[in-house]
Amino acid sequence: MSLRKTSRRDAIRTLALGGAALALGNTLPGCSTGKKPGGPGAPNILFVFTDDHAAQAISAYGSRINQTPNIDRLAEEGVLFRNCFCTNSLCAPSRAVILTGKHSHLNGVMDNRSGSVFDGSQQTFPKLMRQAGYQTAIIGKWHLKSEPTGFDYWEVLPGQGSYYNPRMRTAEGEVRHTGYTTDIITDLSIKWLESGRDRSKPFMLMCQHKAPHRRWEPGPEHIDDFNDIAIPEPPNLFDNYEGRGTAAHTQEMTIEKYLNPRDLKLEPPRDLNEEQLRRWHEAYDAKNEEFNEAGLEGDDLLRWKYQRYIKDYLRCIQSVDDNLGRMLDYLEQSGLADNTVVIYSSDQGFYLGEHGWFDKRFMYEESLRMPLLVRWPGVAAAGVENTDLVQNLDFAETFLDIAGAAVPEDMQGRSLKELIRGRTPQDWRKSIYYHYYEYPAVHMVRRHEGVRTGRYKLIHFYNLDEWELYDLQRDPQEMRSLYGNPLYEEITGELKQELVRLKQLYAVPEEDPVPLPEQ
Repeated sequence: MSLRKTSRRDAIRTLALGGAALALGNTLPGCSTGKKPGGPGAPNILFVFTDDHAAQAISAYGSRINQTPNIDRLAEEGVLFRNCFCTNSLCAPSRAVILTGKHSHLNGVMDNRSGSVFDGSQQTFPKLMRQAGYQTAIIGKWHLKSEPTGFDYWEVLPGQGSYYNPRMRTAEGEVRHTGYTTDIITDLSIKWLESGRDRSKPFMLMCQHKAPHRRWEPGPEHIDDFNDIAIPEPPNLFDNYEGRGTAAHTQEMTIEKYLNPRDLKLEPPRDLNEEQLRRWHEAYDAKNEEFNEAGLEGDDLLRWKYQRYIKDYLRCIQSVDDNLGRMLDYLEQSGLADNTVVIYSSDQGFYLGEHGWFDKRFMYEESLRMPLLVRWPGVAAAGVENTDLVQNLDFAETFLDIAGAAVPEDMQGRSLKELIRGRTPQDWRKSIYYHYYEYPAVHMVRRHEGVRTGRYKLIHFYNLDEWELYDLQRDPQEMRSLYGNPLYEEITGELKQELVRLKQLYAVPEEDPVPLPEQ
């Protein structure tokens, strides 16, 4: 596959953060109103949401490893947010935050484990949008264990779902589809837009893909992409974690040790039909035989695993990008494009070999950062980049504000509507709060919380009572903690105070709401 460079518009306007790095600007939102919600001319909203799509695998964000022309189109025709971050880098918690506009400790979904079932009776933005006259639908990945509430229509994958021939849950029962799941989710979304909705109402459609979640199983159209290309390695693929604490040394998410035979496609998936399995063997058997004969060890083996992992990951993204293009084409052909806000994002970032890792969870930049692109014809200027600090905590408020509905006082984020318009409120936040709870568990990433500003990041691994401090301007790859460095004593003190302030602002309990298991 050719790595064709796509052009960006020349008219790029950067919105400066403004103010001191630690100005205390995190005020809670009040109610906001616009034109009559759900009335004539109210904009439709299409929210296309992926799982584990790292911003560094989007060419509009400067990817060195792939091209995403359809996602880039949103950047060319709208706003690209450079500094969008998650509150808790894990699939289910991120989705619960988006639905409620509240941090994990308040919405009740703090990790991915079996006990974290989303309480569908609580306030969510889809319920509020329905009250405001919108028709709501969710199609694709749900991952919150309970049945979706607040939606006029839903068809969702059970649990993580599968890449091929997915089972899907509906209000009427389970259905089974044949084909590649990324394509099927798009087919179902277009079908609902074409024939399933009430055309007298504006719509809010959440089109939520499984891809590119682990096990990174490519679709038949892209399974041979990148075959003759060596994907560039991240400069810290061979990181030895010198200069960081216990957590970085004791995780279990390295490409070297923790990718299994199914991840590496040394074994085929278990849910393929005869034709799909034939295509799978055609794509992988010869390459696997070559690998088995090579007897690789040490650095050479890690390099092979990286290439196998990253190519499969990118192949899944190519299907996502194709299907976003299908959705954009449908909006154009159906006459919906001019009055539909299109938003693209993912539940968190992902490690693409940085620090030698895959997966997410840590507060380090690659998993903390979320892609966020917004096209709003007639409202958002084309080709704009925004650098304000925003979070998935703000999505619910933004959807409601776009719809002209009131934003409840108990939601904890702020609407991004003015930022989308190109205007940053003077009191916009200058820091964000993060909290990860899932330990001990898969990948063994220690519990931690932290604060990030425009330049600095302070992380507290509180069960270890270890701190890490990073100057993101001087050390963007976060290779050496500066905590305890006398030159950073003042900024450390300020960040600790800011962490206390944010915890008070967001009503974070003093005791961890997820008890550690007894030793």
